[in-house]
Amino acid sequence: MAAAPAARRSRLHEAVLGTPDTIAGTVYGTIVVMGAITAGAEGTRDPARLAVIVAATVLVLWLAHVYAHGLGESIARQRRLDRAELLSVARREFSIPLAAAAPTAALVLGGLELLRDATAVWLALAIGLATLAVQGGRYATLEHLGPLSAAATIAVNLGLGLVIVALKVFVAH
Repeated sequence: MAAAPAARRSRLHEAVLGTPDTIAGTVYGTIVVMGAITAGAEGTRDPARLAVIVAATVLVLWLAHVYAHGLGESIARQRRLDRAELLSVARREFSIPLAAAAPTAALVLGGLELLRDATAVWLALAIGLATLAVQGGRYATLEHLGPLSAAATIAVNLGLGLVIVALKVFVAH
């Protein structure tokens, strides 16, 4: 039976904007993506190849993350996780690879020559910075932080991203 339109909208909203449970994974995934872009950009000028590097890096780190969380939960429960429990961990952590979707799409647009190579890379990094700012704002809202604390949270998230951008500017050039 097909999901009702409101349920489909809700799943789409959750996939794009996340849920309270996905903020950490989205921030982590975004930082991994930005780091992979910065590290990979040094070795290639081809945005399509860089998109593959980013996607592969995020996928491997997501699998490692799921594996590590699975081990931790298994130890905490004092038994091996069953398939459903491991899939639950994988779904819960899926915000990590999902954070790569938009930046990778920007790189693919560069690979298709719809964007200049440098534009695609900088757009991917800008998407990462925007994602970090939005997730900082989401966290501040969920935690009912005051304006100063909210600004500090957003600044910390952006600061992490800007360190990576600075590495791109100063180390990769």
